[in-house]
Amino acid sequence: MKTILYIIQKEFKQIFRNKGMLPIIFILPLLQLVILSNAATFEVKNIKFGYIDNDHTSTSRALIEKFSASNYFNVLTDFSSESLASAAMLKGEVDVVLEIPNYFERDLQKDKHNNIGVTINAIDGAAAGVENVYVTQIVQRFNKQIKVDVLQISDQQIQTIQIETIPLFWYNETLNYKTFMVPGILVLLVTMITLFLSGMNIVREKEIGTLEQINVTPIKKSQFIIGKLFPFWVIGMGLLTVGLILAKVIFNVPMLGSLPLMYFYTSIYILVILGIGLFISNFTDTQQQAMFIAWFFTVIFILMSGLFTPIESMPNWAQIITEFNPIKYFVEVMRMVMLKGSGFYDILPQVLKTLLYAFVMNGLAVWSYKKTT
Repeated sequence: MKTILYIIQKEFKQIFRNKGMLPIIFILPLLQLVILSNAATFEVKNIKFGYIDNDHTSTSRALIEKFSASNYFNVLTDFSSESLASAAMLKGEVDVVLEIPNYFERDLQKDKHNNIGVTINAIDGAAAGVENVYVTQIVQRFNKQIKVDVLQISDQQIQTIQIETIPLFWYNETLNYKTFMVPGILVLLVTMITLFLSGMNIVREKEIGTLEQINVTPIKKSQFIIGKLFPFWVIGMGLLTVGLILAKVIFNVPMLGSLPLMYFYTSIYILVILGIGLFISNFTDTQQQAMFIAWFFTVIFILMSGLFTPIESMPNWAQIITEFNPIKYFVEVMRMVMLKGSGFYDILPQVLKTLLYAFVMNGLAVWSYKKTT
């Protein structure tokens, strides 16, 4: 036990002695949490909006005013022709163009219906889908208004049956996207820091030659590995603590579940990441190699974790692969505990899978580490 404590003491001294590494460990992750949580969002605002009003009536102007009053649309200009609007969209000056046809008001009064054209820049398919929903909602609200303003008096006397929905949003009542993203980004930062540091640590010992010196000492393999990885386990838990504080203070993310439960699961999860880092370091000779390999797997894990896109929308073969993705389970647990208030039995499947993952990865890492004497 004393040997392990001496190794741990040596590792902490080595970490804090490296002045260039301290900002990477403690400052950059916090900045990334603040920046990414504000930048990584699927909310679409400040949509550049243009229109072609071929009718020039009070009804067409009322429709345009609906878009001007919206918080999502930034009405920039009107176009005299479709060709000018298309040229502006080609240059990226507008995202949505609304075209109101001739005799718009007259046809509404006469035929009780009409069509309008909406052109949306769909290079970003997700943003285009959201913009289409916004346009549809505004037009639907306008339809209710013109039933009174435009239709004939005889039509106004007809009582129409309408069904209204009253939505109740659970777990994120204000529909704040940061509430959804902050727990996932916190997972991302804890994962990346602990994986990169653990992966490069032993490789650095190889590069400077101290690993060979340690290998000829009576230190056992298990003692060396525990002593090397424990400091990064502590750093990972510390990053989680600071990240949770920022999530509450800056973003006001609800924390309905048990904090000890989050720490309990995180302590197991970090063992998985440390095992992966050690496994990578055993097969690399330089820090650059370790960094590239770790980054390669991290990108795959992140993109297939459900952090940015729902796993349910992936192909069946991709959903099967995500069962071997540890980041997926951490994201699920953080969102379940923080936002839903889930208990231990709710996250038990993720705990068991992560625990099995930890045993497998650390077993492979210890087996692949060769101590020559």
